[in-house]
Amino acid sequence: MPEDPGEPEDTATGSPGLDPARLGAYLARHGLVAGPLTATVVTGGKSNLTYLVRDGERRFVVRRPPLGHVLATAHDMAREHRVMTALRGTGVPVPATYHLCADAEVIGAPFYVMEYVEGDRPAATPAIEARLIDVLATLHQVNPAAVGLSDFGRPDGFLERQVRRWKRQLDASRSRDLPDLERLHNRLAAAVPPSQRHAIVHGDYKLGNTIIAGDQVRAVLDWEMSTLGDPLTDLALFVLYADFAALDTDGPAGGEHLPTAELAGRYAAAAGLDVSRFGWYVGLACFKLAVIAEGIHYRHLGGLTVGEGFDDIGGHVAPLAAHGLAAVEEG
Repeated sequence: MPEDPGEPEDTATGSPGLDPARLGAYLARHGLVAGPLTATVVTGGKSNLTYLVRDGERRFVVRRPPLGHVLATAHDMAREHRVMTALRGTGVPVPATYHLCADAEVIGAPFYVMEYVEGDRPAATPAIEARLIDVLATLHQVNPAAVGLSDFGRPDGFLERQVRRWKRQLDASRSRDLPDLERLHNRLAAAVPPSQRHAIVHGDYKLGNTIIAGDQVRAVLDWEMSTLGDPLTDLALFVLYADFAALDTDGPAGGEHLPTAELAGRYAAAAGLDVSRFGWYVGLACFKLAVIAEGIHYRHLGGLTVGEGFDDIGGHVAPLAAHGLAAVEEG
């Protein structure tokens, strides 16, 4: 789904927000590069900025927050670096991490350096979706304490806080009557299920946030929303992105998708979790994405968004609310 990018980038150079000379001098002092650097943005400024950096011999990836004023808690480089470093060697495919710099003076913001992983972002296929489900189940079986992440979030009361958080977001960006979205919130708040497991959750798990080679998952990327919480929230977002493929703006259009029941069943068998109340989680995923879409719609009406793709975002809200209500009704 598109995000409000805030301030527009300066696109006059190939690496807005990163000075290759300053970065090169800094990384050379830490023994990470051997020669002048070139840098190119590989994803835009709607979320954390990602650069492909070369020193003539090797390729790296550098991540920093978006340009302009941002909330540190929403674009925490140390947090992203920490979770990927912790997951290395667990069976969850993540890039190797090489360096974290908390000093904003080097390139204008904190950043970290990680491995460049070769692969593609192909359209969905049943084989790819099956592999992605297996990776998700592996992630959710990692013991947070065993990898040094016992303090990575507040898993107790996670679902209740999610419902309250997104309701507050909705109330802060209300521009029209949305009775189905209100009904969905009320149904969610009245029947929060008990969490079966506290796990490391990605927070935005989808095809567009992975690197694929053939039908193998080479890397899971974009951990900026990760925390400790209920693992079924990740699964619900994943299947919702499959049902509403247009919302995954990081992924390619088209593709073939496995049915929700098959995805949920495969995950349940691999992760050892009960999915009998999965409809509630799909409802929560619908509520979250609908509130995000309504917030963007609200800001677009006020002329506060920059770029393309925002004029029709409000049209996603009603279908998401209806889909969520139907999912909660089914259980």
